Amino acid sequence: MICDRSFGKFVRERRMARASEDRAFSVRQLAVRVGIEPSYLSKIERREQPPPGEETIHRIAKELGEDPDALLALAGKVSSDLTQIIRERPALVSELLRSIRRVPAKRVAEMARQVRDGNW
Repeated sequence: MICDRSFGKFVRERRMARASEDRAFSVRQLAVRVGIEPSYLSKIERREQPPPGEETIHRIAKELGEDPDALLALAGKVSSDLTQIIRERPALVSELLRSIRRVPAKRVAEMARQVRDGNW
């Protein structure tokens, strides 16, 4: 689980793990693919800069093979599509989230699958 770490620390750990097997995950190489300066990525990893914007986080997540929503949450952000859903039904979404707060993750995933598949 990534919730107990900072965004920068997590990105660095994941990148370093990938870099140990593939040179394409050096700071320089990853930054080029993501479309940012290597020095900026390095500063993010060292927590000298705050997490980047949503689009950049999505690109980092894709390159590292991580879930973009999880990285956004770690950065203290919410995906713009989720923000829109919350704006459309703020009271209902708030009630739903507070209701599932103590439900085991496995059960929440099961409920999400049922709703997604129309089997609820």
